[in-house]
Amino acid sequence: MDRDTRKDKNTVSWQVVSRLRFVILSLTILALFSTTSMANTEPTITMVNGVTDGDAYYLIAVPPNWNGDLVIWNHGFTLDPPEPLTMEDLGPLAYLQLTEGYAVAASSFQQSGWALFKTKNDLQNMVGEFKDHFGQPNQVIVTGGSLGGAVTAQAIEKAHLGNVVGAYSLCGAVAGSRNWDGTLDLRLIYDIVTANMPFAQIPGGANGLPEGSTLTNAEIAFRVNLATGVLLPLADRELWQQENLDTILSVMQIPENFLIKDMLYATQNMSDLVHDKLNSKLGTGNAYVDYGDKDINASIVRVSPHPGAENRFERYFTPSGDVGDTKIISIHTDKDGLVLVENEHEYASVVPAENLTVAIVVEDEPTHCEFNDAEAIAGWECLRIWLAGGPQPSAEQIQATCLGLESPAFPGPCRFDPTFEVPSMDGRIRPR
Repeated sequence: MDRDTRKDKNTVSWQVVSRLRFVILSLTILALFSTTSMANTEPTITMVNGVTDGDAYYLIAVPPNWNGDLVIWNHGFTLDPPEPLTMEDLGPLAYLQLTEGYAVAASSFQQSGWALFKTKNDLQNMVGEFKDHFGQPNQVIVTGGSLGGAVTAQAIEKAHLGNVVGAYSLCGAVAGSRNWDGTLDLRLIYDIVTANMPFAQIPGGANGLPEGSTLTNAEIAFRVNLATGVLLPLADRELWQQENLDTILSVMQIPENFLIKDMLYATQNMSDLVHDKLNSKLGTGNAYVDYGDKDINASIVRVSPHPGAENRFERYFTPSGDVGDTKIISIHTDKDGLVLVENEHEYASVVPAENLTVAIVVEDEPTHCEFNDAEAIAGWECLRIWLAGGPQPSAEQIQATCLGLESPAFPGPCRFDPTFEVPSMDGRIRPR
């Protein structure tokens, strides 16, 4: 009884704080952008952009009411070459963070794809540019989504960016390099189901694609659909297509609507990793993996990583949990078929519990990173309270904060489930 009462009072206090923050945020944003609208100009934000060593573009935005702190946003996975950044590249919360007085900065990264081999240098160079223009920030908060979650985890442990007090990861690949074990599995299982279907086969095997391949995303999707019927209505699929699809989905445990996207990672993106980043050597393997299916175990191609490539791949990057005093909030959707929610279990297994709060959104349909505004802002505001000296928030308190923020200005619904237990990664990506 007493324990439940304390929990209710604590939750109510976070809801009150959230509503107060909502009023303050709404008034601040309204005042800033009403003035902006009347003047027909952008807010008086100081913008600095340029290119660092290695040809990574950066963009820095500093508001007139700068509080002395710097927020860094790390973007997600792309194979597009680096290009100059715009305000949209400062992250989904940039306008809010600027109104709250934070400077916000982002790097394009000098590498595309799994960019973690050089992102530490990219962020160090960008922060160096920030210091040259604005001086040393009092505190640094590192944030990122998807691949950017892994970059954020790496930055905390390896980049030495200054006084890194906090971090916020959204659908982050925070298990690091281990995610590619699952990508390799999918690539090789696809080869099994298309072994007698030359019209649907994709060359390259464990390397993803042959080096220099000109296969397009559309051509890969076409072949995957030929093999599985995944883009067809259920009634229009051939029996053998459905059987192939069922085999892949049952072994990989991924949502059907993610198969095409995941196969692009297993082909185009794996090829970029192997050929461009690892000197045409494998950084992962499956020599002794038990797939829980005797037919798969008997027929799948077995490969072993190159020792040097495997070591380099682990260094760039698999988290060790050496986060110092950094306070971290990491949020994820439960049905993510690209960056599995099990990433959060892997990360929590190495990061001390007093440094990390994980909160999971339970969604009706599988998505990657599709948080609504109230959810994304709730995690951020809870981190701010924690950094300001408040208690470490729980998932329940993040949900309460979300409910306090939910409004036409910050749409919901709020779907954090405090009772959700993140499963072990071993259940989805088999250990090796």
